[in-house]
Amino acid sequence: QVQLVESGGGLVQAGGSLRLSCAASGRTFTNYAMGWFRRAPGKEREFLAAISLGGASTNYADSVKGRFTISRDNAKNTVYLHMNSLKPEDTAVYYCAAGEYYLSQTWTNYPYWGQGTQVTVSS
Repeated sequence: QVQLVESGGGLVQAGGSLRLSCAASGRTFTNYAMGWFRRAPGKEREFLAAISLGGASTNYADSVKGRFTISRDNAKNTVYLHMNSLKPEDTAVYYCAAGEYYLSQTWTNYPYWGQGTQVTVSS
């Protein structure tokens, strides 16, 4: 089992930035690829970004490419999502997830999930 806890969400104005953190505990963090997803009201869960075990490889959804950056610090068992140039349509609950598939965009490939953190972007 891997336990994941997100933090860093909040209210930000359009054009602003936030950094989300996801702290992992339990099994060895470096055994897992990590991903970030979000879910807006009335919408499906959306893949945002994924990062490989060591952090050398990343994958992004087109909707966030160039604005969001995923990174991980394996010494701290933490994965981050740096979000810049935020837009009102980025408003959602953001989730981190852990899995064993390489850079997967499919949420069903991630068996472990955090509880989510709310991000609200005002216009």
